[in-house]
Amino acid sequence: MGFTIGGSRSTKEFRSGSRRRGRTSECTAVAEYTGLWGWDVVPGARAAAPARDCSCGHANCTAPGAHPLPLAPTVPAGATLVEVTETWGGYPGAAVLLPVGRTFDVIEVSGEAGRRALVRLERMGLPLGPVTATPDGRAQFFVAPGAAAELPQLLYRMGWDDADLDLRALGAGAFLTAPPSDHAGLGPVGWLRPPTLDSAGGPPQARLLLGTLAYICHRLRR
Repeated sequence: MGFTIGGSRSTKEFRSGSRRRGRTSECTAVAEYTGLWGWDVVPGARAAAPARDCSCGHANCTAPGAHPLPLAPTVPAGATLVEVTETWGGYPGAAVLLPVGRTFDVIEVSGEAGRRALVRLERMGLPLGPVTATPDGRAQFFVAPGAAAELPQLLYRMGWDDADLDLRALGAGAFLTAPPSDHAGLGPVGWLRPPTLDSAGGPPQARLLLGTLAYICHRLRR
């Protein structure tokens, strides 16, 4: 004799309820980014493993599961849960992408370099912003806007301009996959250092972190 989960509830109703709970969870996460941390959010494409086909539908997509959906609107900083739900409801299952270059830029290094640098920077008592860990082994340090444009000059001043460093900066026009969204079909992004009310709105200047990041990247190259 068969049975259905939840007694009188049909399987169809159960699955529908699961989808609703999933959408509610997504909207709550987005509303935390907009309302609590003060960041803009954009619905992003998804990629499914193992083929990593992008949900945008383009067979030759150059960034599968790691770019905004076509014509997707920006959910602005300060948007409430109600406002987020109205917008995000049209993009169920979308990845949560944060536009870079508005309230923060990003300095990206290898995951190992990022973890080592984070320990050293915390011991030094330097101000730190959020730091993410990606499933492809990268660590992304949030820094004040303008870092990407200033990076070559900053490295020059510190004597690291000729070094072969696994280090780059992301600025305006780039998008960061935010936890807990899946990145490019490889797995979820996580926090090495989650945002706080102090760090989210005022990440540190890149020059305060760059010397340590560059030094550790150099050491790992040797």
